[in-house]
Amino acid sequence: MDDTGEVMVKRVPDDGPCEIKWGAQLTVRESQDAVFFRDGKALDVFGPGRHVLKTQNIPLITKWVTSFGYGEDSPFRAEVYFVGKQLFSNMKWGTSEPILFRDSELKMVRLRSYGTFSIQVTDSMLFINKVVGTQGLYTFKDIESYLRSIIISKLTAVLGDEMKTVLDMPGSFDDINLILKAKLFQDFEGLGLTLHDSYINAISLPENVQELVDKRSGMAALGNMDEFMKYKVAMSMEDAAKNESGGMGAMVGAGAGLGMGFAMPSMIQQSMAGATQGGGGSTSSPLDKLKKLKELLDMEAITQEEYEEKKKELMNKI
Repeated sequence: MDDTGEVMVKRVPDDGPCEIKWGAQLTVRESQDAVFFRDGKALDVFGPGRHVLKTQNIPLITKWVTSFGYGEDSPFRAEVYFVGKQLFSNMKWGTSEPILFRDSELKMVRLRSYGTFSIQVTDSMLFINKVVGTQGLYTFKDIESYLRSIIISKLTAVLGDEMKTVLDMPGSFDDINLILKAKLFQDFEGLGLTLHDSYINAISLPENVQELVDKRSGMAALGNMDEFMKYKVAMSMEDAAKNESGGMGAMVGAGAGLGMGFAMPSMIQQSMAGATQGGGGSTSSPLDKLKKLKELLDMEAITQEEYEEKKKELMNKI
């Protein structure tokens, strides 16, 4: 009996062979196999059920009588390995070191990934002889790290072959899972195991790269810059209309701003003309004009409203 759910193989007895009489009964549960060893050799595998040990069951063990007193039920010395064949689920895997990945859009990036997988023992004799050896107690934790290294190795190859950019990752998880499971089948089968399932829970980028991706998606979310600027201007006008606490001071300030606005158009035009004709006749870009416009605002040569209006015109040209 295994109350922990972690035991894959348990030897009976713990300290070596024991005497088993012919005619003894062996009980194997539905989720188990029992493998008999004698003189260091695996003799037979018993599946679920109750077995009466006779020469017919274990033909490789011939009866011998060590003393006349034993009679028909002479003992033989053997070891029995009980193998748990239930599903060992929710085993963890993850990258201890980042995977270097050549991305078609982000160039070289380092990826981290983690997930879960489940295994079952399919060939009890092969699993004992190739993995367990002479250990009296073997749990899934003893093999988890080894299987994890196999998964990471195959995942690295799959990502390089199947994925072009991490921007397409969410839609590729299912395909990557299927391909990864197919590539792992032979490695697990060679250990007497089957990979029941494997899941990629996440493939993540370094924080600095993730920030760049977020900025890029934010720019895409803005869509039409002209419409976005119109929206911002409309919102600012609405906020100004709601601000009724300014009283006469606000009106005076607005008047002064308007007066300054009437006085400054020629200054702005001259500034723009200078930006256009400067540098040996080269035409300044709208971004350069925006910078000069911001300098005029900082000098309080123009009002915020005039700045926003001119900024809108320049943004339309970008």
